[in-house]
Amino acid sequence: MDEKSLMEEILGIRSKKDRGETLLFEDEAEKNPKSNEDKKKEEKDNLRKKKKKKGKEKEILKKEKEEKLFSLLQSYGSAAVALSGGVDSAVLLMAAVRTLGAKNVAAVTAVSELLPEGELEDAKRCASRAGVRLTLLPAKDLASSDVARNDERRCYYCKKRRFEMLALWAKEHGFGRVLDGTNADDAGDYRPGLAAIEELAPFVASPLKEARWTKPDIREAAKAWGVPVWSKPGAACLASRVEYGVELTGERLHAVEVAEDSLRRYIRGQLRVRCHGKLARIEIEPAEFDVFWRHREEMEDAVRSAGFTYVTLDLRGYRMGSQNEGLDMDS
Repeated sequence: MDEKSLMEEILGIRSKKDRGETLLFEDEAEKNPKSNEDKKKEEKDNLRKKKKKKGKEKEILKKEKEEKLFSLLQSYGSAAVALSGGVDSAVLLMAAVRTLGAKNVAAVTAVSELLPEGELEDAKRCASRAGVRLTLLPAKDLASSDVARNDERRCYYCKKRRFEMLALWAKEHGFGRVLDGTNADDAGDYRPGLAAIEELAPFVASPLKEARWTKPDIREAAKAWGVPVWSKPGAACLASRVEYGVELTGERLHAVEVAEDSLRRYIRGQLRVRCHGKLARIEIEPAEFDVFWRHREEMEDAVRSAGFTYVTLDLRGYRMGSQNEGLDMDS
């Protein structure tokens, strides 16, 4: 063995086997980047397939819900839609007209101190868009002591007397059903009024709920069908702003309506002015708290001018049905 070979062996220069292993390792290293790229590509392809599959499933479910709704409406022959001015009843009206034709559909709104003026104007716009005449029926809700005393069952009493009135009108005018805009998502809150609707079935029906239409389904259809209020935030009657046990009066309801209308100059999202006697509790989305603080004095003055003595901001922000939070649901 010459001096060079001996030195290589002493210094531990890799043997052919070692070199083979090293070369194999180097070959794998060269292959790995390519394998990683293939793996990433495969993951992207799988993700794309999953999204495509999910999209198809969503379209199938959407079609099934539409077919179910249109089938229900078709079975009624004719219908009077209780139009509130909100997106749910507006979509129901459009669906009824699309299915039954305008001559077989009526739009009816119960008018009382509980209905904000803005909601009435929106009801008129929605009826016009659907191509039907809007009939206004005086409800005189506050004439009912059951409604005016404003206990936890107020919504039940109000809905019962209103829909009995609508049902009587519909029967007198030859319509096969009265339609209510309750949807599949409405079961998540305390709503005793739903029990009143169910008691008047089958003549009073809630086809959106039966066809499992959710709020997103309704908004999507509303946008596609050109419903004027498709992006409008959810609303409720003015009575829902007043604390249980505080008597409903025209003066109190008017104060709430004026206060909310005044604050709409500043607040774009969900807004409620909750009435606790002389105190107004403002609920807005937390994202708009900074707007409140920037315009605190103007907003406070506006609410006080509407008739309230004290004004407070609810730090938990807007919650649907927050007046129900103190109720014992198990009793």
